Amino acid sequence: MKKLFLLFSLLLGVLSVWAYDVEVNGIFYNLDKENKTASVTYYTYNNYSYKGAVVIPETISVDGKAYTVTSLGNKCFYDCEDLTSITIPNSVTSLGDMCFRDCTSLTSITIPISVNSLGEDCFYGCEGLTSITIPNSVNSLGDRCFYGCEGLTSITLPNSITSLGYECFYECSGLTSITIPNSVTSLGGTCFAFCDGLESIVVESGNTVYDSRE
Repeated sequence: MKKLFLLFSLLLGVLSVWAYDVEVNGIFYNLDKENKTASVTYYTYNNYSYKGAVVIPETISVDGKAYTVTSLGNKCFYDCEDLTSITIPNSVTSLGDMCFRDCTSLTSITIPISVNSLGEDCFYGCEGLTSITIPNSVNSLGDRCFYGCEGLTSITLPNSITSLGYECFYECSGLTSITIPNSVTSLGGTCFAFCDGLESIVVESGNTVYDSRE
């Protein structure tokens, strides 16, 4: 009985790795049929991985019905080492946890104005990332959001952001300066730990957050 239970658990684990609702033009999605929305999902069966330049459409057609792509789900591009660029449509409102974790070949990304949050570990380990545009719609950066982004040299935080998560810029050794807007009311512990190249943290007037390089 224990052996059967173990086998069943293993099978469930394997299925959960590559489960998806539909594939359209090489991109895998989960569907919300009631609301007619779609979320890009993770798929690793048979060593499949998103590669090169990926363009996410604003809508997809499934069985003659249109679905709006509203999110990049948790881990959807996890460990896609050969992903070089991504185009995100204005219909997307959130980037999930570990969305681009360990996408080491990703060098730049523009986040559309529709996005309001970046999940935990969103760009964790994206060591090739040198620039990123964060729109004035994003209100929070999740824990470890840019952890280990060694190639990131500068970043502009919009006035919409109210919180930076725990270890948000941990080991971003190429980062030389950053300005914390006065909208930020919460700064996670060790937010800038081991940012060896960081020479200045400018805190806008009226803010009470602290320098968290320790």
